[in-house]
Amino acid sequence: MSRLIAVAPDTRPEMHAAMCGAVDAAGGRLVDPQEAEGLVWADPSRPDLFPSVVEGADRLEWIQLPYAGIEPFAHHLDQRWTWTCGKGVYAPAVAETVMALALALSKNLHGYARADRWSKPVGRYLADARVTILGGGGIAECLLPLLAPFGCPTVVVRRHDRPVAGADRTATPDLLPELLPETDLLVVALALTAETRGIVDANTLDLLPDHALLVNVARGRHVVTDDLVAALAAGTIAGAALDVTDPEPLPDDHPLWSEPRCLVTPHVANTPEMGLDLLTPFVEDNVRRFLEGRPLLAPVDIGLGY
Repeated sequence: MSRLIAVAPDTRPEMHAAMCGAVDAAGGRLVDPQEAEGLVWADPSRPDLFPSVVEGADRLEWIQLPYAGIEPFAHHLDQRWTWTCGKGVYAPAVAETVMALALALSKNLHGYARADRWSKPVGRYLADARVTILGGGGIAECLLPLLAPFGCPTVVVRRHDRPVAGADRTATPDLLPELLPETDLLVVALALTAETRGIVDANTLDLLPDHALLVNVARGRHVVTDDLVAALAAGTIAGAALDVTDPEPLPDDHPLWSEPRCLVTPHVANTPEMGLDLLTPFVEDNVRRFLEGRPLLAPVDIGLGY
């Protein structure tokens, strides 16, 4: 049965067109938001438009958000509607970036890239490094097979200790004081919630060995930036690679830009070009599921906030 689906807003033409194509391919009937039973949000940068778009949408049942992180829409979450997001869609691209950043730090590529003359050899193996991953979602699931050829002992830290395929161990956050001193590489791949905001602070960094490396591909606010700046300057940890920062964008004069132990990339673990190719078939699948009354992919737990 065909159902009425809106794609809004139209402020990002390429994204809007791709999402309309996904709805059409799935068999949905494209309508204005006020008539819609389902709404696909097409511009993650414009959550401010959401109230005006859904005003008068009395038939609306389901809302599909474009990204895994839903923080910009958190204050719009409403139990009247079923919400889904992009959880897991971008995980393969982000997991690749974790590997690139971890290898770059291990081989001192960030240091050599800054050099203006021949320098002494610096570097270490990623192989056999003890890896702790904060977060047991799609990024962790995609990262673990990439780490497997390196023989890295792996621990996934999540809210519950249900096993994650490919991880040597799953643990809960209360065990971090035990785990961090035995960690060579700490990867942050969490959803941002009140509980996870600032999870990497001075205490966390102090518990890590001084040779440890940090990679953050989740959200900048997971890391207390001033604490990280101090830890890098003091040699508390050996290096950090950040695809996300707090604040973001990172100001031009921020000390992390000149910190020789830090590698910063501008939130490009998943670029718009990569993301659209991944999101379009996902949305098509979810629209088809909505039409057929089947369970939707990537449901948002309003209580948990992700």
